[in-house]
This record gives sequence, structure tokens and C-alpha cells, in this order.
Amino acid sequence: MSMRLGGPPCCCFGFAQLQPAAVRLRVPVPPARAADTSASQSPARLRAVLDQVDEALRKGNDEAALSLVRGSQGEDGGLGCFGAARQVPQRLYKLDELKLNGIDTSAFLSPVDLTLGSIERNLQIAAVLGGLSISAALELSQLQILFLVLGLLSLWSVDFVYFGGGVRNLVLDTIGHYLSQKYHNRVIQHEAGHFLVAYLLGVLPKGYTITSLDTLSKQGSLNVQAGTAFVDYEFLEEMLNKFSCIALAGVATEYLLYGVAEGGLADINKLDGLIKSLGFTQKKADSQVRWAVLNTVLLLRCHERARSQLAEAMSSGKSVGTCIEVIEGNINTDDI
Repeated sequence: MSMRLGGPPCCCFGFAQLQPAAVRLRVPVPPARAADTSASQSPARLRAVLDQVDEALRKGNDEAALSLVRGSQGEDGGLGCFGAARQVPQRLYKLDELKLNGIDTSAFLSPVDLTLGSIERNLQIAAVLGGLSISAALELSQLQILFLVLGLLSLWSVDFVYFGGGVRNLVLDTIGHYLSQKYHNRVIQHEAGHFLVAYLLGVLPKGYTITSLDTLSKQGSLNVQAGTAFVDYEFLEEMLNKFSCIALAGVATEYLLYGVAEGGLADINKLDGLIKSLGFTQKKADSQVRWAVLNTVLLLRCHERARSQLAEAMSSGKSVGTCIEVIEGNINTDDI
């Protein structure tokens, strides 16, 4: 089984400097795990383990890949960052406490993708003008124009019913990546946020795609959006806490880099749906989301370098094993 988060609705301006995590936090944080000072595993041996992880994931053997990662956790110089993140205590946080830590939830808990929205409006205008030009050139009758409009509406309905709007998403996402470097960069940063936070919380990423076209070529389906997929064996043990942070990691990354999130509405909706399915009261739901927001933002602030380097690796299409190697190489175990 696997879980997938992410999707085309994400965008960006390139790299921006994160504000320091600094001393704003006024809640107690559990002590960091002591760094292992014993003889370390050789980089070549670690690389060999990660190559085996990539091979297991390529073969669809998620359980074997997870076992390899966990087996390397206890080794000297192994994967010391997997599932080792320090997290803030879970309790009811007030909005003022989040603001004290420089977090404005209104800037990323209701993302609106302005880039794709603009592209879609321009395509609609172009389609109307093109249709008027064609009808005038071909001297179509009103009845013929009506049939043409009904035909286009039928195609739209088929896409919506059978592919969940996949064709629409594919067209918009492809144009967005091609025409807007801002959109392309934002998608990469968004997915890097999902990948990093999942890894630090002990959920193994099993693969990722940056574009809908890439997803179509790998998955062969229009019903699957671009994003990061995860191995979810034993995920149910702490499902809500981990899922909450991973779901918010993309929009939180956009918020930290750009001051506002445009992509990730699907992630927010998935989290909202899970919380509702558990029958939470509004107070309990607010508590869960506020804790997850604070925990996720502080994780991303603390490990900004790892996320930045990870985004570069994902932009180049590196394997999951290589992405893990990047994370491990850019995080000091004293900081986790």
C-alpha cells in the first residue's frame, strides 16, 4: 500500500532565504538524540544500502525497502535521521502562540493557485475567441454552433467523471511548467517539503513526480496527480500525527519561502477529510491542526539546508535513495 500527497497545484519564485528559527519557541522540546561518535559506516557501504532500497522500490517491494532503511538505523554512521525528528509537545496551541513563532496560518491553510488559475482563464478566453473566429470563417449556423458547444461540454464531462479532471490537470500543469519558472520551482519546493518531513518522521518516501506528464508516463493513469508517494506499512500506529505533518509540509514550505502558499489545496482537503472521518469535535480538530502546523514549520526551519539540497536533487530527478543520501548528508544529528 502507499499514500500519495501533492499534485499539480503548486508554484514558485526560486530560492528565498528562510527566516531563522531563532528563539521564538516557548514550548519545551524533547532533548535531541545524542550524536554517535563511534566509528562511522563508510559512505560506500551506505550508498550500497541505498542502492538496494532503490532496487526494492523499483520492484514494488515496499516492505523490503523499509526493512533496509530501518536495518541501517542502528548502524554506526547509518541512516541516523530517519524517524529521528524532535517534535514539539502535542497539546492545544492558541493562535497567538503560532503567531509568536512567526506563523500566519491564513497564508497557507487555504491555498489558491494563482498561476494555474490565470492560465486556465486565458485558455478559456482563447477558446471562445477561437470558436468565434472558426464559426465566422466557416459560416456555421446557430444549430451547428450549438452542437459544437454541446460536444465540448460532453468531453469536459467525460474527463470529470472518468478521469477526475485528469485531462484538464494534465493540460494546465504541462503549460504551467513550460511557461512559468515560478510555477515549476514552487512545485519542486512543495514536494521537497513533503519528502523531507516524511523522512524525518519515519515515513519512507517510495517515489515522486514533479509534473502530471511524468506521472502519466510512470503510472499510466490520468486519475493520479503528480506528487510524492509513501510506503505506509505500520503507518496506522501514529497515522493522524504523521499524516497531519506530512500533509501540511508542502504548503508550509511554500509559506516559509514565499510568504503564502498557492498549491496544496488537495493536501488540506485530505487532512480535513481524515479528521472529519474520525469524528473530532471542532476544538479537537483545531488542536490537531495547530500542533501539526507548529511542528511542521519548526522542522522545516530547523532543516532548511537539507530541504534546499533535497529540492535540487528532486529537480534533477534523482532516485529516492540518492534523495535520502542528500538528507543524511545535510543534517547534523545533534539537531534532530
